[in-house]
Amino acid sequence: MTRLHMTGIFAIVLCGIASLPTAAQDPATALRSDSEGSSLRQDDAFLVLDGTQGPAADLRSEPKHIVLISGDEEYRSEETLPALAQILAQRHGFKCTVCFAIDSATGEINPNVNNNIPGLQSLESADLMVIFTRYRDLPDEQMRYIVDYVEAGKPIVAIRTSTHAFKLDSSETYKRYSVNGRQWQGGFGRHVLGETWVAHHGQHGRQSSRGVFVEGQQSHPILRGIGDGDIWGPTDVYRVRLPLRKTCQPLVLGQVLSGMREDSEPVTGEQNAPMMPIAWTNVYEAPSGKTARIFTSTIGASQDFANKGVRRLLVNACYWGLNLEGEVPEAANVDFFSEFKPTRFRFDGYKRGVKPSDWSLERP
Repeated sequence: MTRLHMTGIFAIVLCGIASLPTAAQDPATALRSDSEGSSLRQDDAFLVLDGTQGPAADLRSEPKHIVLISGDEEYRSEETLPALAQILAQRHGFKCTVCFAIDSATGEINPNVNNNIPGLQSLESADLMVIFTRYRDLPDEQMRYIVDYVEAGKPIVAIRTSTHAFKLDSSETYKRYSVNGRQWQGGFGRHVLGETWVAHHGQHGRQSSRGVFVEGQQSHPILRGIGDGDIWGPTDVYRVRLPLRKTCQPLVLGQVLSGMREDSEPVTGEQNAPMMPIAWTNVYEAPSGKTARIFTSTIGASQDFANKGVRRLLVNACYWGLNLEGEVPEAANVDFFSEFKPTRFRFDGYKRGVKPSDWSLERP
């Protein structure tokens, strides 16, 4: 198995938290002590990367905490989000916790397991949630951490299939968050982010996407250091209902290209007239009375993330979500730490045998 190279400041910090279930309740979250007496989570169920240097670390003694939640069967969020966390931690100084869909029998990352994402209690101390999930059917004891976070009015960065993040068929408790819930039409996606799943607009697997700035938004801090047309990815444009919610502001439109290359020509006709937004902001008024900053990008699969413009878009969005837009670097450092070879997007195409800890160890 190919292993990612991580430098010295990265470590798995899998800390025991008082609210965790006991070993008798959930073997996947049982605690053990290593030879030095520190608590480690059995099976390395999630990943923590401590940010110690970079623009964000220089702002205050306690770095902002970003929790990144992956779990989709097709677009390899289990590759995008730990790679993004590496950049945010080492290049920018944020503390990052990455949660994955885990097979509790093996401790391995398995995005086809749609009802288990350990580590979501980390949201209790989160300053920002980055979510990239699809049709998750989480149990109440996990889902409540996401609901508590959202309803506290905290900021969110949402990627691609998060417009249809949940399909909660096993419990009615948080059914309003479900894409098929009745209380909120369109669930979490439509009600919180501004749009839910509608359809593919570009031809899936045949037409790629180029980002074109919305007129008048070129100077938005989320677009800082990105040129018009720099954003590109092989995933297709999602259809959205226009206009989006009144609280939404589109930033980037998705130009449908005729092929799967960055230099493919735009298609002619109604697919690009009008173009669909692929990145927008929203303001969500939470039950707490607080208003939350929301950013959504429908581009962001692991193959998209190989594009520097996409990486810079997501890094900038994290700064913006944290009310640090004045600190967004003119050209944010979004370099990888080692060769990044994203897996081609497709169902059941994930890499077998990978555990969260593999994203922090030096591997040949």
